[in-house]
Amino acid sequence: MKSWRKWTLVVLLVWLLLFLLLLGHILDPRSPSVPQTRSSDSGLIRTEARHLTSVIQRGNRTPSWSLSPAGLSEDWRKMKTDFWFRSWDYYRKQSLELLQGLWSGNLSNKHRVDSRGPTGAHRSSPQLYCDLKWRTTIRTLDGTEKPFSSLGWDRLVPSLSLQELQTSHYESCAVVTSAGALLNSSLRLEIGKTPHRGFERDVGNKTTIRIINSQIVARPKHRFSSSSLYQDVTLLVWDPAPYSANLTQWFKTPDFDLFSPYVERRRIRPEQPFYILHPQFIWSLWDLIRDNTEEPIQPNPPHQASLVSVYEFIPSLRHTDLSHYHECYHDAACTLGAYHPLLYEKLLIQRVNRGEKDELKMKGKVRLRGLSSVHCQT
Repeated sequence: MKSWRKWTLVVLLVWLLLFLLLLGHILDPRSPSVPQTRSSDSGLIRTEARHLTSVIQRGNRTPSWSLSPAGLSEDWRKMKTDFWFRSWDYYRKQSLELLQGLWSGNLSNKHRVDSRGPTGAHRSSPQLYCDLKWRTTIRTLDGTEKPFSSLGWDRLVPSLSLQELQTSHYESCAVVTSAGALLNSSLRLEIGKTPHRGFERDVGNKTTIRIINSQIVARPKHRFSSSSLYQDVTLLVWDPAPYSANLTQWFKTPDFDLFSPYVERRRIRPEQPFYILHPQFIWSLWDLIRDNTEEPIQPNPPHQASLVSVYEFIPSLRHTDLSHYHECYHDAACTLGAYHPLLYEKLLIQRVNRGEKDELKMKGKVRLRGLSSVHCQT
């Protein structure tokens, strides 16, 4: 009997050893990656994007010797700084290679974008600012264009345009993204105010304008009609329309139905400023990105004072695959970009950044000139 138990124990130990060896092989980053299923364009992009960012994340993990002695703090800080620049450069190069690889296939052109290629990426920072000032003018639906004019939208939209509503001249303003890297950033005092209960320490407690995409108003899980996030604040919603900005076609087949919730909110809360971003403005930004990028970019809309500070649009040392600071959802595409030409937006913003490198790497902070302070020769 004792002999039987002994052999049983030996067999169990052998199986345990085999299991551990197999597990170690699976988790070994040097192991060949499993071929990805290319069942759909969007699935391929997300799979490849997640794989790429997981590689970056492995490189960004703090080494086991990070708790260095006090005398080595300066050396450790320098190593972190050097590593940040190497990581961002690697991220940029690998992302470019990934997107070029994706574009060698037959990805869909859902919005029927003009196939004209990029014109180059050699404009200087002042030229880019002037290009932005001349070529892009913010527009919202005013109800005077078809099909909205025949539906009485001229009486539904706010009587004051967004520009007329915001008449005050601000010396500075902050664009606070929903990036997961803002979690535990403790940037409240610098950012000022942006309401999100439970996250005030990181993003403050006041918002002037909240920009949302059509999924927020269309999907019940976001509780648009009841959440305090979307009350007592100016709202600006957008939805990807055809590149031609055909409003009738867009009204019939939006990406997500933003029109019904918009009408309902305007009738229930007519005092709340609520606007729909005109698709012509969105695609004018896409044209600007395309014309200042050397590589072909995704045929999908962009992601969306005297001084404008933008936080965690270009990732800091806190870079993470956590999509948003206010929810536990991980997706590499939130930082890398899959549907949106997010990488190229980041590269363009990096070219016009007027801030310090230390601010960028430690806070993810970009400083931009407000267009009111840009003076261009006619």
